[in-house]
Amino acid sequence: MDKFVPGTNIPYSSGGTFAQFVPLIQMTDGLTLSQVCSLTGLEPSTIQNWVKRKFVSRPVEKKYRERQLARILLISALRNSMKIDRIGELMSMVNGDADDTSDDIISEEQMYDYLCEVIAKTDDGAAPIDKIPQLVSSVTKSYTPPSKMAEERLKDALTVMVCAYISGKYKDEADSLFCKMKEK
Repeated sequence: MDKFVPGTNIPYSSGGTFAQFVPLIQMTDGLTLSQVCSLTGLEPSTIQNWVKRKFVSRPVEKKYRERQLARILLISALRNSMKIDRIGELMSMVNGDADDTSDDIISEEQMYDYLCEVIAKTDDGAAPIDKIPQLVSSVTKSYTPPSKMAEERLKDALTVMVCAYISGKYKDEADSLFCKMKEK
């Protein structure tokens, strides 16, 4: 399977972390829609739809900042195997309203990093389903939650995200194998 940084079309090298995007965002005082599309491979209308449906907060002066890009990357990483409404609901279960940071239990950037870290610890993007919660716990051990319930919610959400991401990878592989089979 081809390896890309989750939610992007950037080839995976040593690991996906949100920190790799921060200098670009800071240098340009935010990313334009076309820059976000270049990073993710998404169509502008897809991202605009996510903003319209309040899955992602509105860009400020037509620029996407760290929080918005992290949410876009998370949604993009999951959309191959989960319905967009379900992804939006999952994101809301963790951090509430996309426009309001006061109800967040974790930054979008940190949640993206945790997802990438768990995926990196799986064997080539796959892991037995019963191993995923253990991987999530090991990655989030330094997380300081606002409450015990928040910690459980984050771990549950990350487990769902990892399962969805891996499912998407298997779906892509099955599609590729099917196309090769048709060509024979």
